[in-house]
Formats: sequence, structure tokens, C-alpha cells
Amino acid sequence: MSPLPLIPAQHLSDPPAPERRFRLMERARRALRERRYSFRTERAYLQWIRRYILANDRRHPADLGEADVARFLSALALEGQVAASTQNQALAALTFLYARVLRRPLARVEGVTPARRARRVPVVLSLAELRAILRHLAPPHDLCAALMYGSGLRVSECLRLRVKDIDLERREIVVRGGKGDKDRRVPLAQRCVQPLRKMIEGEQRRFARDRRDGIGTTGLGEALRHKYPGVETDWRWQYLFAAARTFSTPDGRRFRHHLHETAMQRAFRAAVIASGVAKRASCHSLRHSFATHLLESGADIRTVQELLGHTDVRTTMIYTHVLNRGGLGVRSPGDDL
Repeated sequence: MSPLPLIPAQHLSDPPAPERRFRLMERARRALRERRYSFRTERAYLQWIRRYILANDRRHPADLGEADVARFLSALALEGQVAASTQNQALAALTFLYARVLRRPLARVEGVTPARRARRVPVVLSLAELRAILRHLAPPHDLCAALMYGSGLRVSECLRLRVKDIDLERREIVVRGGKGDKDRRVPLAQRCVQPLRKMIEGEQRRFARDRRDGIGTTGLGEALRHKYPGVETDWRWQYLFAAARTFSTPDGRRFRHHLHETAMQRAFRAAVIASGVAKRASCHSLRHSFATHLLESGADIRTVQELLGHTDVRTTMIYTHVLNRGGLGVRSPGDDL
């Protein structure tokens, strides 16, 4: 069987084009969406498929095999010096490509096995450090950080919150479509209630202007828009942390997205430096601190697992190693000196 022609470079960088459904990248995109993979996973998998094709001089993956995959993963580890999790993500993308797109699953050969991930202790902030960081955050980043710590939210979950997800009376937040496309309920800290009430009032005024100008909100699927006509301009579906700018689609319609994750991450990083906290803290450290402080206060680990949205309790168990009672939760003999 003669080898397939080289894949044109333009095909690897073209945007989604449903009418070109026979192109390899479009077939991979369709296969990912048919199986309800998240947008982030779709973007990551397609990026690794592109890198794999380019690393093999644009040869079609159907003409390549296990040895080529092993060589690509080895180069990532030895030359690219990527982390084990990054190498595993590349392997998962190529496994999907061969199994679901090319219908030729990879055989288990040497070099095509998941890399062993190193275990890292999460960065946990004390209450004093948290207060110092929050003092250096301006609105709305300070409220966003307070919610991430007070409710154990990931940064993406916090920024995607909509008005309908906040229950100020019951002091409860409903996290929609979290990791693994799971919903969960988390507590809302009392100190966040009044700032949230004030923010929602400001968002109502912004929403009135947007509705007058015909500006819709993003993140609503085609099925939802069909089921609820006009949902894009429904107050309940507006983002709590809406972006300051709007954007236009090719057909001339204007939309407003939520605050971008990188904006929050930059603001938090700057606040950590300004506060003088000597820890390599990130937005995710707020979630780590939430779980650790709950366990320190006597909360059951199964309850913490439910609040964090972990499928396996073993994922939650990592926080038992950072309790404020010594490295293994025991009293140090050095205290007797």
C-alpha cells in the first residue's frame, strides 16, 4: 500500500470547518465533540496531534505507528524536558487519534506507556497570608479570590459563575459543569454576601445597557438557545464576573464573555509579590487552603471530597499530608527540646 500524501501545513492551522469533514484535523475535532470532550481537552488534543504530524515531516499518521509515537514521546522527555503530566497528555491525545479517528488502536509496546508522575505537596496559605494577599487585590479580583478560598472553587469555575448560581439567602453556590462535567453545591462565606449583593446590583445596571444595545452572553450551547429563545439576554444567565469588553462575531452580533482566567492569575500573582508572602502561591493555592483548613477544623474527609468535586477520595487524601500538625499529622519530638 502506497503511503498517503503529506498533510498540507495549512490544514494543520485552519480554524474549524464543518464542510471539510474529511480532513484529518476536522475528523479529530468531530470525534472529540461527538464524545462530549471539554473545549480545553479538544484544544489540547488537537495541538498534540499537530505537533506529532509536524515532528514527522507532515506524514499522515496512518503511515506511522507505535515506533513513531514512542520516538515522539521520548523526544518530549529528553529534548523538550516536559513534565510527566505533559507527556501523558500527549500520549492520551495520540491514543485517541489512533483508536477513535484512524480506527487502529495502538499496541502496548515499550515506550508507549504513561510516565510516572511525581507527587508534590500542595502550597497552602495561612489565614494571615490570605488576608495580606486579599488586601493587595482590587475589585473584582478580591471578591473572586475570596470566593475561591471560601468555597473551594477552581479559577475557571469561579469566573464562569452566573447570577442564577448564587443563592444569597441560603448562602450557597451551585457550581455548574465543573471538572468532569459535574455539578455540585458549595457553601458561600458570610463575608462574601454583602460584596456579592453590591456586585449583582452593579451587574444589573450593566445588563440593562447590554440588553438595550443587543449584547448577549457567551457559553450557551445551540441546544439551550433553541430550548430557551432569548436566553442570551436573560438576566439569570449573565456572568457574575463579566468582562469589560465585548466582541463581535462574523455575522455582526455582539457578545460579552466572562473575565479571562489570565487576568485573574496575573492580578493574584502581583498581589502575592506585593504582600511579601514567600510562597509560590497561585489561584489554585486558594482551593488547596480551603480543603486543608476544613480538615484542620475537624471536617470529615468525605465531606471535603464532595465539596471539592473529587471522584476518588484518594485525590482528597493529599490534603491530610499538609495538616497543621506536622508532616505526617504527628507531634514532632523537637517540641520537647
